[in-house]
Amino acid sequence: MIRVLLAEDQGMMRGALALLLGMEDDIEVVAQVATGDEVVAAALAARPDVALLDIEMPGRDGLRAAADLREALPSCRVVILTTFGRPGYLRRAMEAGAVGFLVKDAPVERLASDVRRVLAGEKVVDPALAAAALSTGANPLTAREREVLAAAADGATVADLAARLHLSESTVRNHLSMAIGKTGTRNRIEAARTARHNGWL
Repeated sequence: MIRVLLAEDQGMMRGALALLLGMEDDIEVVAQVATGDEVVAAALAARPDVALLDIEMPGRDGLRAAADLREALPSCRVVILTTFGRPGYLRRAMEAGAVGFLVKDAPVERLASDVRRVLAGEKVVDPALAAAALSTGANPLTAREREVLAAAADGATVADLAARLHLSESTVRNHLSMAIGKTGTRNRIEAARTARHNGWL
C-alpha cells in the first residue's frame, strides 16, 4: 500500500484528491493538511511514502515545505501539485528535492499513475512545463535581489525596505536596480510582476 500525504489549502480540492486517490486499490491517504507549516509534523506522524504539496498555502509555501520535508523525512518522495505551472517554480521545486511537478489541470487518471512512478524512483514532470522551463532559463535573480524585490512589491519606500531588511538605503536601491535590469522591466512593480509570473519569487 502506497501511503500518501496531501497538503492543499482548499478544502474541496483536498477532499476531491483524497477521494480520487482512495479509490485506488494500492493507495491510502494517511494525512491531510491545509498549511505548509503542518507538513513536516504530519509527515513524521504518518510516515507517508509520497507527499503531494500545493505551492500556494498559508504559512510556509509548498516549495519551502518540500525542502523541510526532504531534511526531516528523506524517504518521502515529494511531488508538487499546483495550479501555478511556472517555469521558475519547477526549477525551485527540483532544487528543494521534489521528484515530481504536476499541474492541477492534468488528466485525473494520471495522478495515481504518477504517484506510483515516483515511488518506483522516476521523476515526473508535466511535459509542457518542462519545455517552458528550458526555454525560460534559470532564475537570474540572486537570493538577496529576490528578497528585496518581494518586499518591495507592496509599494514600500526605499527607507521602509532598508529598515525592514536591515540594509542601507543605497544597498536596497542597488538590489532593486539590478532586479529591474535583469527582468528587462521599467520599475520595481513591473519587475516583481515579471518575477512572480516566471516563478522566480
